Formats: sequence, structure tokens, C-alpha cells
Amino acid sequence: MRTVLISGAGVAGPTLAYWLARAGWRPTVVERAAGQRSSGNPVDVRGPALPVVEQMGVVDALRAAATHATGLRIVDPAGRPGRRIAMPATRSPAGTAEIEVPRADLARILHDAARDDAEFRYDDTVTRLDQDPDGVDVTFATGPPRRFDLVVGADGLHSTVRRLAFGPERDVVRHLGLYVATTLLGEAPEHPHDVLLHNTPGRLVAIHPVRGEAGVAFIFRHPGVVDFDHTDAARHRQILTDAYARERGWRVPELLARARQADDLYFDAVTRVVLPCWSSGRVTLLGDAAASVSLFGDGSSLAIAGARTLAAALADNEPAAALRRYEAEHRRRTDRRGRTTGLVASVLVPRSRPGVAVRNALARLLPAG
Repeated sequence: MRTVLISGAGVAGPTLAYWLARAGWRPTVVERAAGQRSSGNPVDVRGPALPVVEQMGVVDALRAAATHATGLRIVDPAGRPGRRIAMPATRSPAGTAEIEVPRADLARILHDAARDDAEFRYDDTVTRLDQDPDGVDVTFATGPPRRFDLVVGADGLHSTVRRLAFGPERDVVRHLGLYVATTLLGEAPEHPHDVLLHNTPGRLVAIHPVRGEAGVAFIFRHPGVVDFDHTDAARHRQILTDAYARERGWRVPELLARARQADDLYFDAVTRVVLPCWSSGRVTLLGDAAASVSLFGDGSSLAIAGARTLAAALADNEPAAALRRYEAEHRRRTDRRGRTTGLVASVLVPRSRPGVAVRNALARLLPAG
């Protein structure tokens, strides 16, 4: 039985483990975190991901965990929400509508689907890869070294596998001019089915209902920070504070203060990973590690679809041919989504006051919810 090490137990990793186990592989999933991550950020399961989750039999579980956000409202500086705008929903050929679900719940559901057919190792990470034409010798931070037929980096934007096999992050990650910070507020949302958006030039504050609890997101335009460290929480809070220090509309000062004090503040740059090739010998990349168009790029849906594509290719081909086939097919999806990133950013976070006014005027032409 062929063996595969998958680094990352988020969305892409468990999905790949599920499908590779059914293709005759023996998957091992290693995850740096000590357990399932707790991020409550809502993510979408739609488009090419819908047939995959249907085949995995997890649609009912996803529906049970869904956020039920079906509309949005634009809030003015005085805190008055505008009319409700319905969120359009795509459907699969079988009729399944897209599902918005907290990322932690999505990862948990995918893990539960794969756990009986894969070995999951938490609180460990890859530290060295030594490969030859027949396999990869892997060194771990805590566990004993092992040899695998294939290694897949499904460990996100700041991928360890990508760094070891392809070089430093700074060489392949492109800053898109924005940062994002999110946290849960620990209170019920005022509008349990609506996302509330408040803009000033280059700044967005949004409140999103997450299954009975409100979550806040700050998305703002900012030049790339030199030597940005995605693990430096104190620096993150300072960047966020400086970006919104002069904002006085709506609930922004209060929400900013609560985000600064939150223990679980998520903060990162909005970036895109640019690689000429996703594979190096018997090491390949999947999900955001390969082609992150973070925040605006349907990352979770693309991760699920990419995992299914990679597993199908490996089921029918020897590894080198399989990796070429996977990349050729899945790049068409990621490249298409990447080309829309600038447009979506302009709609969500207009740069100027006239830009905000034009966006709001166009929003009033959309169907009411």
C-alpha cells in the first residue's frame, strides 16, 4: 500500500486523506496545532466543492453547522442599516445550495469523515525533507523520522512544506495591499441572518452572524509591513489600532477596543501565492499552500475541490504523471478566481469616499432580501 504524508489538518488535508484512502493509499496527517483549530471565521462551501461534499456524505452535517446568513445590509456612520440585500446562492448539479459554515466546524466535519481511514498526528510538524526518485524521508519536530511515497503540503498560506521544498515564503507570497482581522464578540447578533457592512475610504468593519454569535471583521488597505510576522500578536494589534484610530462612525471604536482585547484575534495579510510549479519530485502542494488568494478567493471550496482532483489523479496514474494532471486541472480554477481578487477588493473596500458612494448606490440596485 502506498503511503502519503499530508501536512495540515484544516480543510484540504482531511479531504485528501478521505479520498486517497479510498484510492488505496495509507494517509498520515500531521498538524502543528495540538488539536482542531478554533477559528470561527465563516467560509463558503460552493461551486466545485459541492459535488465533493455530497459524495462524502457530509452535507447534512454541514447544514447543521451552517451560519444561516442570507442577506447583508450597509450601515451608515450613524448606525442606521440600509435595506436588506439578498445573497445569491449557487447550487450543485444535484441541487445542493452553497453552505456557509464556521471554518473550525468545516475542518471538524471533514476530519470526522476521514479519521477512521487515516492516522492523525497533532502537536507535531515537518522539519526536514530528503527525497529520492522513490520516496521522501521525513524528519519531524517530535516524532521519529519516517519514509513516505509522497508528501503533500496542505498547511496553509504559511506552509512549512512549501518553505522546505520550494524556498522562503518571501519569494512566493505577494501582498495584495490589505490586511484582515477577525474575532468573535461573545454576544448574539442584532441581525441574526444579515451581514452588516460599514465603510470609510480604505476601511471596512463588518459584523457577521455565526450560529447565534456575532463575529467582527476588519478589512483595511495598508502597504505591506516590512518583515511581517504572522505570529506576532502584539504587532498585529498595533497595526489594527493604527489603521482604525481615527474612525468614529457606527460602533467602530467599541468594536476596535474589543478586538484589541480578544484572546483569539485572527490577523493576517491578504496575499496571493505565486509558484511556477506546485510539485518538486515527490512533494506537492494543495490548497492555500499552493495558490492562496486569501480572503477573496473561495479558499475552502478550492481546497476541497483540489483535494478531490489530486486524489483522482493519484488513483489512476503513477505519481509524476498524477501531479502534472492535478496541477493542469486545478490551476484553471485557482487562476480564474485569482483574476477576480482586485475587483472583489474594490467592491468590499473602496479606496475613496466617491468609491464608497458609488458602491452603495450600485448596492441599492440589487434585489432586496
